[in-house]
Amino acid sequence: MTSREPYLSIVRGDATPEETAALVAALAAQTAAQTAARAAAGAARPPAPQTRPGNWRNPAHRLRVGLPHGPGAWRGAVFPGG
Repeated sequence: MTSREPYLSIVRGDATPEETAALVAALAAQTAAQTAARAAAGAARPPAPQTRPGNWRNPAHRLRVGLPHGPGAWRGAVFPGG
C-alpha cells in the first residue's frame, strides 16, 4: 500500500461523506475503548511463554554416529526414525 492509496474504501453502495465520517468516528471510538480497556486491565504485559532453549548448539550434533546394523539396517540409515 502506497501513501496515496486510501486507508478506507467503500466497495459497495454510495456512501455520503457524512456516512463515511460516521463510520470512521465509530471505528476510532471502538479502538480507543479497546486501548483504554487494555490500559485499565494492567500496564504490565502478560508473561512470555516458557520455552526450552533449542538444542541446535549442542556439540554432540557434530559427532558422527555409527551406522545401524542388523536386519532392516539400511532402512534405519536411509529413513531415520522410520
